[in-house]
Amino acid sequence: MNTPERRFLAEIHEQPAALEALLGHLDEFEAAGRACADRAPSVLRLVGHGSSDAAASYGVYAFGLLPGWTALRDSISLSVYYRADVDFTSSVVVGVSQSGRTPDVVSYVERARQRGAFTIAVTNDAGSELARAAELTLPLHAGEERAVAASKTLLNTFASLALLAGCAAGRGGEVAAAMHEVAERMRAALPGLEAAVAPLATTFAFVGRMYVVGRGIELGTAREIALKLTETCRIAAESVTSTDLSHGPIAAVDTMFPIWTIASRDECLPALVAAAELARKAGATLVASGSAADEVAGAEFRLPVPEAPLPVLSPLLSVVPGQLFAAALARAKGLDADRPAGLTKVTLAQ
Repeated sequence: MNTPERRFLAEIHEQPAALEALLGHLDEFEAAGRACADRAPSVLRLVGHGSSDAAASYGVYAFGLLPGWTALRDSISLSVYYRADVDFTSSVVVGVSQSGRTPDVVSYVERARQRGAFTIAVTNDAGSELARAAELTLPLHAGEERAVAASKTLLNTFASLALLAGCAAGRGGEVAAAMHEVAERMRAALPGLEAAVAPLATTFAFVGRMYVVGRGIELGTAREIALKLTETCRIAAESVTSTDLSHGPIAAVDTMFPIWTIASRDECLPALVAAAELARKAGATLVASGSAADEVAGAEFRLPVPEAPLPVLSPLLSVVPGQLFAAALARAKGLDADRPAGLTKVTLAQ
């Protein structure tokens, strides 16, 4: 598994250990959470690109559900390129970049700090430009990630945002304990999930397009799985919410258009199940993943994951089948998942 051509897969399997390494630094998150709470922000702004932006989508829900804050994925262009006169004085800004070298994320954080925001860097490189730009840095502690496609740094970014949100809510110990259990459940589930995606990859080896459907806390998961399929498998994969599917995208669905659904046992499950039924009636091949995969009627393939101890942590487990499928599908297509064509580890501004 550790041969150069299997780095992406190896790093997927390293995720439970990476998560446990992050949890060894709970004191850093407790301090950051208190600093955020003391600021009493009117809004928490998250910025990032690629997988980091998918994590920001999840962060909106983590901060909304745990401390009850208004959080949003903010526009980088508005501040950095248009230089809009945005008031940051009552904001907490979280800049997310696994490398810490994404130029316009760094510029956004610098500008927000100059305009009065309390700024936090979430990055795997504590000595990076982003870390220097922010007032406070929360390292991901994921270890070196050599594959271009992010896996363990992505997982630890999701976890970092949830842990920061939990600490800001005064629930850091509870969230950390639940994450330890997530790591154990993930470690136990990985071998079975890897075996389960192999026949799915063979079936879909010639597929060129796919929707990945999620809602609520799983929206970020859907965005990340779609991104992994696009960058490693050259699939035109698009993430949509369960409601958005019926507002146009369903018109593109036919028998050659698979639909990947992420079903978690939470308040958004009925909408996800309804969207899956709509796709099934349109002739789509359904893949059901998540802790409530058995609730998706008519799915040809099911990739269930263990239920998370806290519902807000479900994405840490539900992202794993998509990662493993991307690795297996790239292999079935004869592609190199470790070095996708035209991509680098650092997202540069365009």
